[in-house]
Amino acid sequence: MTGYRFVHDHQAEFDVTRMCELVEVSRSGFYDWRDRPMSDRDVDNAYLANQIHTIFTASRCTYGAPRVLGQLRNNGVRCSRKRVARLMAEHGWIGAHSRRKWRRGKRNPAPAPDLLDRNFAAAASDEKWAADITEFNCVDGKLFLAGIADLHDKTIVGWSMGERQTTDLVVNALVMALARRNPDNVVHHSDHGTQYTSLEFSNRMTAWQLKPSFGSVGDCFDNAKIESIWSVIKREIRITVGPWEELTRSQLRTVLFDYIEVFYNRQRHQAGLGHRTPAETYNRSKQAA
Repeated sequence: MTGYRFVHDHQAEFDVTRMCELVEVSRSGFYDWRDRPMSDRDVDNAYLANQIHTIFTASRCTYGAPRVLGQLRNNGVRCSRKRVARLMAEHGWIGAHSRRKWRRGKRNPAPAPDLLDRNFAAAASDEKWAADITEFNCVDGKLFLAGIADLHDKTIVGWSMGERQTTDLVVNALVMALARRNPDNVVHHSDHGTQYTSLEFSNRMTAWQLKPSFGSVGDCFDNAKIESIWSVIKREIRITVGPWEELTRSQLRTVLFDYIEVFYNRQRHQAGLGHRTPAETYNRSKQAA
């Protein structure tokens, strides 16, 4: 199901047949899944989303997940806060939050503490995630890649590409990661980039009950693991494909998709993982759990 959802969400950008091969699902199975009637769960989610939207709009778009949940329960609807938050996030319904004001000229303190303190070891998958943005210079301009890596199995669990460094770029990477893993209380570690400290991204983190963590300002070593992954990706793409400076953004998108989803996550063995692939390490972690 996750594979079909991934293909569905990216069919406007990439070839459907190629994506089905990469995520190991059949092309006919994808079209059958896409065209079949909605499941009972999907119908329930659609009905609940409609109720949420009614409450949200009646509040003049000010209610967050807790207050929407309270109204639902007053109406006799039984559901979890996490489910309400997920549906609101999927539809982009974000309630009003008070923004803390800072005096002009003073640097903002960290919006959350550094929960890692350069301890990048994780006992299991979906315990610690590291996020960052890197950039590539192409023939027709820059292409930005936002990614989230699991610090236990080293899988790039979520990624997003775009022509600008926007909050949507990192939100889309987070949405992909959550759709794939659906973690419980994972630590999300990043630097102080404006995309990660934005109000919208902070609201998403709160809604999905993630644990935000930020390294110190201007210190790349506080996010060294994801930085090393970017270094590997750039080095190996330059060796296997050639200079990306000679590619268009569209061409590089295809290269990065193939490298991340096919090679890095599923085929590339890593010494630090006992010469296993990230996918194999993740499966072992799930079995152990």
